[in-house]
Amino acid sequence: MKTNYELRYASHPEDAKHYDTARNRKEFLIEKVFSADEVNMVYSMYDRMVVGGAMPVNEALPLEAIDPLKAPYFLTRREIGIFNVGEGAGVVSIEGEGDFELNFKEALYIGRGDRNVTFKSKDAGKPAKFYFNSCTAHTSYPTKKVTKVEAEQCGAILKLGSLEGSNDRVINRMLVNQVLPTCQLQMGMTELKPGSVWNTMPAHTHSRRMEAYFYFDIPEDQAVCHFMGEPQETRVIWMKKDEAVLSPEWSIHSAAATHNYTFIWGMGGENLDYSDQDWYKETDLK
Repeated sequence: MKTNYELRYASHPEDAKHYDTARNRKEFLIEKVFSADEVNMVYSMYDRMVVGGAMPVNEALPLEAIDPLKAPYFLTRREIGIFNVGEGAGVVSIEGEGDFELNFKEALYIGRGDRNVTFKSKDAGKPAKFYFNSCTAHTSYPTKKVTKVEAEQCGAILKLGSLEGSNDRVINRMLVNQVLPTCQLQMGMTELKPGSVWNTMPAHTHSRRMEAYFYFDIPEDQAVCHFMGEPQETRVIWMKKDEAVLSPEWSIHSAAATHNYTFIWGMGGENLDYSDQDWYKETDLK
């Protein structure tokens, strides 16, 4: 078992305009989310979100308190949202609360509190992959498992776009305040149907929230072209399956790919309001 982490500092948009491809990828792309029997994390200075992944194969993996947190437990001052994006079922064990089994594309929210959390797979031949986002939390809310069915029952499922527009998609808002209480973390999963490749168009920014995208459910030999940057100064980052990307508050966040795919979006910031975006027409982007 091994826990790896790195720090990512915030970039000023005026500075980011001058980044070449290598620097852009270094600042925003998270290539190593999963590796066998390891927990990988990026501690971002964008709203202090932690983006990470745990892939237990031969052993259970603890969610350890990394040094930047300066805390006895990872969740001492944090909340976390977890999605299983692996082939097999997995179990998240929470000290004092028990075991929570997550199948493919199921999610779990855990609120703030001093307790141990571990990840394990039910079958080493088909390991679970636990993708997670974590934000600072001012209070503790109850642990809750959420499936797509439960999100739909709460009216948190949106069907948008069209095949003609290459963006026929389903937005599963699963760990959002419409479904359960959170401090600032909001997470969901968008599934694009076959023949569709565009997400998050028209593009937008939300200056009071940062966001992270994680792309999966796409063949190994296909790629995603993620668009970011200020609306009048956009950049692209080519990504592969099981990679994540940080999106600053000043940046758009959209993509087109060579195949349909699924992505998980996670947001942290000062509000939980979805209606405060600044929208940009496709024809106005540069």
